[in-house]
Amino acid sequence: MNEPLLRVEDLVGGYVPEVDILKGVNLTLQKGELVGIIGPNGAGKSTLVKAIFGLIEVRSGNVSLGGVEITGLPTHELVSRGMGYVPQRANVFPSLTVEDNLRMGLYLNIRAWDERVEVVTTLFPLIQQRRHQKAGLLSGGERQMVAFGRALMTDPSVLLLDEPSAGLSPIVQDRVFDKVKEIAKMGVSVVMVEQNARHCLGIADRGYVLDQGRNAYTGSGQELLHDPKVIQLYLGTLGRGSENGR
Repeated sequence: MNEPLLRVEDLVGGYVPEVDILKGVNLTLQKGELVGIIGPNGAGKSTLVKAIFGLIEVRSGNVSLGGVEITGLPTHELVSRGMGYVPQRANVFPSLTVEDNLRMGLYLNIRAWDERVEVVTTLFPLIQQRRHQKAGLLSGGERQMVAFGRALMTDPSVLLLDEPSAGLSPIVQDRVFDKVKEIAKMGVSVVMVEQNARHCLGIADRGYVLDQGRNAYTGSGQELLHDPKVIQLYLGTLGRGSENGR
């Protein structure tokens, strides 16, 4: 197998000094893959993507992108290196128009505006229709599309998604997952944290189950979806709620 596009090795970190949420997590992402991360509340799923994106302290272990170590780099540097991130909460600027939200995503390379806005509005026609509306007036599903669009304006090679279906109705969740699949088919490698475990594994090339800050199970999405131990321990209890930031 080729060298992973993204590699996470023995990652340890957390929000409070001397309290580790991540306790040696490992993850790889190949070019063009859609990788899902599931697990019970408090398992460290959201913490993991925040640590990868430089939002929390990494105490040991390392993260590499394209074979180059990026552990601890500031978020703007990670964006310039080809990484995008869509947080679970506060993922749009509500007082700005949809178009201005997209411009905020491209602040590092505004000269690419015409090219990137065409790509994003083709993927999300709703953005074109709503581009002059304030993002705060949109529905939850519409705001999620804007958040995706803003992250894609930088033409990332890796996109980190934190609970993209959280708080949405089942019908809107289905649309969000369809868009995630489309993004992956565009060639963007995706790491998606999800509480909707069954749907996540159903579309993922590979999946990771985290439990208490450690890797519990790893396999293809379909393998995990039909693994009796995973079903018994996780799929029977995981609902559609959020992880409350962790």
